[in-house]
Amino acid sequence: MGLVMRPLVLFKMVVTFGDDGGSEAGSRSSLTKPFDPEEFRKHAHRMVDFIADYHRDIENFPVQSQVEPGYLQKLLPENAPDEPESLDDILADVQSKIVPGVTHWQSPNFYGYYPSNGSTAGFLGEMLSGGFNIIGFSWITSPAATELEIIVMDWLGKLLKLPNEFLSSGKGGGVIQGTASEAVLVVMLAARKRAVEKLTKEQGISEFEALAKLVAYTSDQAHSCVNKASQIAGISIENLRLIPTDVSTNYAMSSKVLANTLANDVKAGLVPFFLCGVIGSTSSAAVDPLSELGDLAQEYGMWFHVDGAYAGNACICPEFRPYLNGVEKADSFDMNPHKWLLTNFDCSTLWVKNPSLLVDALSTNPVFLRNKQSDNNLVVDYKDWQIPLGRRFRSLKLWMVLRMYGSNGLRSYITNHCNLAKHFEELLRTDSRFEVVAPRVFSLVCFRLKSPANDADNSCSLSAKLVDALNSDGNILITNTVLGGRYTIRFTVGASRTELRHVDAAWKVIQQLASKLLKECSS
Repeated sequence: MGLVMRPLVLFKMVVTFGDDGGSEAGSRSSLTKPFDPEEFRKHAHRMVDFIADYHRDIENFPVQSQVEPGYLQKLLPENAPDEPESLDDILADVQSKIVPGVTHWQSPNFYGYYPSNGSTAGFLGEMLSGGFNIIGFSWITSPAATELEIIVMDWLGKLLKLPNEFLSSGKGGGVIQGTASEAVLVVMLAARKRAVEKLTKEQGISEFEALAKLVAYTSDQAHSCVNKASQIAGISIENLRLIPTDVSTNYAMSSKVLANTLANDVKAGLVPFFLCGVIGSTSSAAVDPLSELGDLAQEYGMWFHVDGAYAGNACICPEFRPYLNGVEKADSFDMNPHKWLLTNFDCSTLWVKNPSLLVDALSTNPVFLRNKQSDNNLVVDYKDWQIPLGRRFRSLKLWMVLRMYGSNGLRSYITNHCNLAKHFEELLRTDSRFEVVAPRVFSLVCFRLKSPANDADNSCSLSAKLVDALNSDGNILITNTVLGGRYTIRFTVGASRTELRHVDAAWKVIQQLASKLLKECSS
């Protein structure tokens, strides 16, 4: 039906052995040199072939894993092996036991969540990072790691046309975090420290009393990472305001509703300290009115953060850059190149106007990490811009992506996805059985399957059954959300290998399953 999928046949692994033949003796001798260049060369070639075959055959697999909970425990031994095993045996187990339990995010038929992009350049950069295997927490631990990150973050900031205040050439700077969740957390911690210090000084209260007064604000459509950041930062759930949205603003935050909420909180003796606006919300890719939110943030002395984890990437394209207007009023901005900019996970880029506020909130300086370059403030130490101490050489893969594809190539890549999503939206509108629930802005289409007029739950059950049927079928993977109280199906175009033929095939599958469900509903 629709997508004609071949039976699940795992890719063939071609293995050739060197002199040791993968023997026990060869494996044992390798332990005397855990990283032998020639042994690595041999095994790495085999691993590259394995991975290349996986991507070559990825369309053969059900997009969503079809295994049952606990399946792997039945297939693997209870204890780790006492003796070394050959790579041949290990890859055979990957092939037969691990791959069936993988949900294939890189499949061209993956339309769920937001994408997790990968590319040849991103993978090569990841390999190079793993090859160097440095822990670049401070400049002196690997100067190239710090300096390349500064340069690459400025490159990307310029592609986004960020104000100079966010760049190292101004007074700001960028840092690569693991995820947007980490980015939101570190800026909230910086905002909290600034607000607490101000309150304790001005009102003569304790830090505990000051913390109890702080209130954070974001849209009810924002990612749950804001909720998590608030919990970690010690902001009580009662002091996190999720501003309600509805169809009248296309599910973007209303500055009027926010202004009323702020006024009421101040009247109650509370202190607004943090506001998170969104470009491309999780459920519907809504875009908050950044300029209006920025004005309110300045009026109330709040830290204004803009989360563009998904759609911020699109703002390197001239046609989408206007959605970023107002970012000049923000204190910080983040987006995830690992979502939509061909950079393998993980890579979340965060820019701040005043890095010293991050350093004040996150810095530790034990004697064993001190050095004259840091003590004389000659360098950036990224350990003070993040939660953990250690950090990988993430900038290598972003640098390679920007160089191997160029800004024009990346713009074309994103524009193509948006055009494919527009095509899918147009297909939906040709079938009266479906309804587009929210305007398409980027590459996310929100829709639902209409139900007969006598349906008591307003098609929620029917649309939910459609999602379950599509994902269980294995041909495609989609996700759902709730918008305006209505069950909504999300279809995101963003996998690096998705083409027009995949979108058309997905539409046929959706139509066929919808016909089957509607027939069952009317019988």
